[in-house]
Amino acid sequence: MQYDVIVIGSGPGGYVAAIRCAQLGLKTAIVEKYNTLGGTCLNVGCIPSKALLDSSEHYHNAAHTFTTHGIKLENLGIDFGQMVKRKQEVVDANTSGISYLMKKNKIDTHFGVGSFKDKNTITVKKADGTETEITGKNVIIATGSKPSALPFLKIDKKRIITSTEALNLTEVPKHLVLIGGGVIGLELGSVYARLGAKVSVIEFMDGIIPTMDKALGKELQKVLTKLGMEFYLGHKVTGATVKGKDVTVTFDTPKGESKELKGDYCLVAVGRVAYTDGLGLDKIGITVEERGRKITVNDHLETSVKGVYAIGDVIKGAMLAHKAEDEGTLVAELIAGQKPHIDYNLIPGVVYTWPEVAAVGQTEEQLKAAGVKYKTGSFPFKASGRARASGDLDGFVKVLADATTDEILGVHMIGPRAADMIAEAVVAMEYRASAEDISRMSHAHPTYTEAMREACLAATENRAIHI
Repeated sequence: MQYDVIVIGSGPGGYVAAIRCAQLGLKTAIVEKYNTLGGTCLNVGCIPSKALLDSSEHYHNAAHTFTTHGIKLENLGIDFGQMVKRKQEVVDANTSGISYLMKKNKIDTHFGVGSFKDKNTITVKKADGTETEITGKNVIIATGSKPSALPFLKIDKKRIITSTEALNLTEVPKHLVLIGGGVIGLELGSVYARLGAKVSVIEFMDGIIPTMDKALGKELQKVLTKLGMEFYLGHKVTGATVKGKDVTVTFDTPKGESKELKGDYCLVAVGRVAYTDGLGLDKIGITVEERGRKITVNDHLETSVKGVYAIGDVIKGAMLAHKAEDEGTLVAELIAGQKPHIDYNLIPGVVYTWPEVAAVGQTEEQLKAAGVKYKTGSFPFKASGRARASGDLDGFVKVLADATTDEILGVHMIGPRAADMIAEAVVAMEYRASAEDISRMSHAHPTYTEAMREACLAATENRAIHI
């Protein structure tokens, strides 16, 4: 079987690349090692975690905020089995949707582990041990990533778990010890905190979500503390042991003192590492970075081997599904002879806690380090009429603009529907809008997005109206 393009991996990067290739008239195949399409994102990542986040938020609101709306409930409880069942139904609907899209676009799907025999030949080893070979003029590596581990800490997938197992627990933990204060850990930690678990977060850095603007981390910590989560910042985990149904996690304080926490589950969420195992990259002369196992690519996302490309989590940059999608589209269009581009500065990042956290562009810390003169405008949601009506008063929108030109350089927000609101900032920055441009655009009232306008007004000669 001969193809114009073979895509290895069917996550957001892979399946989007395959669809775009097919749209451009290229005969395309996709290879997937598991028996469902969609990769980590659809099966054990973005989609199932959002399903649980929504379910847990509904319960939390019913338990804690419904009475303020005049809604009375009796015998409120959690059917955790149904919650997990619904999560799986959401996953199944999404993965079957990807299968439909493959058929619709006449993309051949090959299930099995794909590896290079040579740069144009992929061997697909099926679950039953049989092998087939397919050839392609171009190959796109989109094999994604897997949870990172700590070398001194054994993950047994029962009591010491990763995000994958955390999505399939059969009970709500009594005390979840969370190692890592990044996006994945905090999202899952907030799920179980809403459902009644005690959640303790141990983070090596001095703040949570450390890659984002520090103001966001500080505000999110305040909100999650009100939810009942506790934080040990600047602490270094030294080990974890399991005895029966108990896990004991040991760690050092910033002063070098040794402490321990006991819980019934320990979630290790210390990032992700590129998944390149079994690809046979050595057979075609591709080496990976020793740390992180990333594949080196050029500006066209082509590896050192002509005709072999890599996208998504296996290359440099943020490990985000939408980044992988954009890269998949870019490679497909390059192969077809077009000239697309990606501005990596304008790829937003989101944390799906509640309130949500979202950001795009430069942080205040980055601008200071680069010596860029900037001005800032901020607007709190407690001053928003729409947020007051819904009871979502935590958080703010912060806009950073060039001190001379007023061009928006970064937008950082924590608040209701921030994941959706950040799109306005991305559009504004894509067209190099100034803070004044946004401040002069009509925003419907009452909406959460008015906070974006007010923050831009604040950045424009401190002209915010409602603070």
